[in-house]
Amino acid sequence: MILDSARLLFRLYRRPVASMSEILDEGSWVAGVVGVLLVSLLLQTSLATPLPYLAESSAGKPLPSPFAFYSAAVLLALFYVPSTILAIALIARLGGVSYLFGRDYLPLFTCVTMAWTAAHLPVALALLALRGAALGQLVWVPGFAYFAFLMVCALRVVFGAEFGQSIPTVAVSWIPFALGIYWYREFGHIFGFLTSPFLLFYGYLYLGGGVRTLGSGMRSRQAFRRYLEICTVNDHDAEAQYQLGLIYQQRRQYTEAIARFQQAVAVDPTETDAHFQLGRIARQQGRLADALPHFQAVVDQNEKHSLSEIWREVGALHLAAKQYQAAREELTLYTARRPYDPEGLYYFGQALDKTGDTARAREVYQQAIDAVRSAPHYRRAILQRWSRLAYRELRRLAGP
Repeated sequence: MILDSARLLFRLYRRPVASMSEILDEGSWVAGVVGVLLVSLLLQTSLATPLPYLAESSAGKPLPSPFAFYSAAVLLALFYVPSTILAIALIARLGGVSYLFGRDYLPLFTCVTMAWTAAHLPVALALLALRGAALGQLVWVPGFAYFAFLMVCALRVVFGAEFGQSIPTVAVSWIPFALGIYWYREFGHIFGFLTSPFLLFYGYLYLGGGVRTLGSGMRSRQAFRRYLEICTVNDHDAEAQYQLGLIYQQRRQYTEAIARFQQAVAVDPTETDAHFQLGRIARQQGRLADALPHFQAVVDQNEKHSLSEIWREVGALHLAAKQYQAAREELTLYTARRPYDPEGLYYFGQALDKTGDTARAREVYQQAIDAVRSAPHYRRAILQRWSRLAYRELRRLAGP
């Protein structure tokens, strides 16, 4: 376990996104916490104080040194990880905070502790080497910057967030964390008492059920990932390759996802789901010529695949290729079958607008907005993007 954790830690310096993915599959939050504690002790040794931003309260009261090395781990657990989940829920519209907290707290906490360790280990070593130097404190700047970069990678892997969602989340999540640091500086004596190993032990006994529940989700996902890897030993198991591809796709590791989907298709050319995902990824990446054969294979095998979403994807493909009449025909078919899908309605509105039917395009854009408004609450946040895009097109068509 120690060697595996060290390997994952040092791989963060070379391939951060791939390493974050491996941390989700193989990492342990215990190893992450141990890394934070060890680096905190090393920082204390190099500075001869706790941490520079936690050295003493505004009243000048020193913090209790016997428990000071717990501070970074506890602040990350109690303030930074929850604030990050809250921020990503609000910015990326991924679902309810309680749902994300129960599903992703421990995976994110594991990635955060490993990222904090990787970012601050060079800082600690540099401070040891530059002890007493006038510019020694400047080494904190690249440490904080690298931690922010690793957190962007972690959010993309854990939540599948886009860069436009991950970067603001990392920026905003520091606000509650800064409040936690302020609370610690002002009430450090209480904090030191609460982080007593004895109270932590009895707290775990009392809250152990909740802690184990948080951990069970991550353990289940890791076990499922290992099971799929074992299944891929069988050269004829296309489904295992497809499921692994979905995992990589959700983490936005598209190179690995494409490789898995291609292996699934190579094993079984009738693996419709793999063709569908290969076509979607190619369309999203602008490789329209690569997407078309995969979509054609899906249509040939099952033209109602994924609740007829294949026609939405083909329509979007033809829109991107500026083949507007073909897109209109395909999206007419799709919206007749799925009249309440705002994404399909938005694409249909674009096709109508491009083919000169502006009045009908306005109606369809309004239908897309209404479809989001009438969607279940847990789906509304996810679909909000299409409502905003449709509203923007309505305003454009309305003119100045």
